[in-house]
Amino acid sequence: MKNTTKIRKAVFPVAGFGTRFLPATKAMPKELLPILDKPLIQYAVEEAIEAGIETLIFITGKNKRAIEDHFDSNHEMEMLLVSKGLKEKAEILQNIIPKHVQCIFVRQHQQLGLGHAILCAERVVGEDPFAVLLADDFLINNGTSVVKNLIKGYNSSGKNQLSVMEVNGPDISKYGVVKPGTEPGLVSGLVEKPKFGEAPSNVASIGRYILTPDVFNILHSQSKGLDGEIQLADTINVLASMGCVEAIKLNGMRFDCGSMHGYIDAIFHEAKRVGIKV
Repeated sequence: MKNTTKIRKAVFPVAGFGTRFLPATKAMPKELLPILDKPLIQYAVEEAIEAGIETLIFITGKNKRAIEDHFDSNHEMEMLLVSKGLKEKAEILQNIIPKHVQCIFVRQHQQLGLGHAILCAERVVGEDPFAVLLADDFLINNGTSVVKNLIKGYNSSGKNQLSVMEVNGPDISKYGVVKPGTEPGLVSGLVEKPKFGEAPSNVASIGRYILTPDVFNILHSQSKGLDGEIQLADTINVLASMGCVEAIKLNGMRFDCGSMHGYIDAIFHEAKRVGIKV
């Protein structure tokens, strides 16, 4: 069933400590680690804005103030750049966030899982469907952006949308793996980090979602897992059991910038793309 509700809000969970990048992330948010001349989070934000998102909701934690500063204006620096004849640089800073886009920052006082981070956005999201983007997943889609494709899927069916990719071999054990539904694209559930050989498919969930506001009622009633966290995967399983989740495959590449190897690979890929010899 086609849905005419426009998706204009996106949630960015950015409260994590980034322990795999210590000591670099002791005082600097991991989301501000640069891929060439732009921080990771900016790539995700640009993807959202390009897809028509107008309200950016950042779920932050301690030591994350620099993310807010990055997306705020800096008139003093802009004036300095103009005075030095660097008008183009000043315009880059002015256009990080277009004037029609609003940034909202919500504090997650305790890190209790991805599901809890999304729950922190409830008051801002309200009754609207919304996107979720995990900045650690640096995605390159051939053609239309990942979020645009997910919005297209939602507009077509009105169901929650997962971005997924094929993973072959033992690495499948690192992901939430899709249990295929009875129809093409339909998801019947997610299995978190199954043993190699026991995975229900070779299709893994990655860090882009379109969610309906129904998720909040489920998250409120959901028990914490063994790790004491509220996990989004459990919520998706509830929605999937009702036939309300679809998967859209990534037509491109994913770099896991939450790991050192993935982060370095992303830098090399972008350097090659823009013609920098490495």
